[in-house]
Amino acid sequence: MSVTSLETIQDYRTVVRERHSVRHYDPNWQISQAELMEILAEASLAPSSSNTQSWRFFVFHDKELKQRLLPIANNQQQVVDASATVAVLGDIEGYKRIGDINDIAVAKEYMTPEFAEQFTANSLKLYGGLPPEVLTRISLVDGGLVSMQLMLSAKARGYDTVPMGGFNAAKLVEEFNIPSNLVPVMLIAIGRAATPGRKTSRLPIEQVTFWNGEGL
Repeated sequence: MSVTSLETIQDYRTVVRERHSVRHYDPNWQISQAELMEILAEASLAPSSSNTQSWRFFVFHDKELKQRLLPIANNQQQVVDASATVAVLGDIEGYKRIGDINDIAVAKEYMTPEFAEQFTANSLKLYGGLPPEVLTRISLVDGGLVSMQLMLSAKARGYDTVPMGGFNAAKLVEEFNIPSNLVPVMLIAIGRAATPGRKTSRLPIEQVTFWNGEGL
């Protein structure tokens, strides 16, 4: 193993162990829009179904907008005290952009034009034939993947986060005129901790891992 590889692994081990859900933030600490975009760009490197990248981000960076979000998020104070709160949304029609995604891949020489054309046609046929509940389930899975990567990217930069499922999804959609094809996945507050996150314990890995189906 090279030194570089070892350093990378050690850095990841630190990040993944020091990430805790933080609910108390320094309201005076601000993250720039440029840095938030970098975090989101790194998050979007997460895998997704057929690389459809069906996640969408609604970033609440403005103070007044965060105040409007507060009652929808069950008055969780971190929504307004954190530098930003991100609503992660899943686009059940995101597969319709697979052609654009594959065109970029062709331009970067990741795909041949012939393969991209066939892949796009097959994907549009497959996803276009799925019922809304299946498309929703796919978008929730992809939204979970990108959310975890977002939180790790933020932590690697020295910021703290907390994922929130405790919010009124219907009111979020109504208040902010979110289109019907976008499904709320979770809210994530990002900022600088005012107090450390509470450490939590984990079950021994042996109790949640089953080899070759034995012991399920």
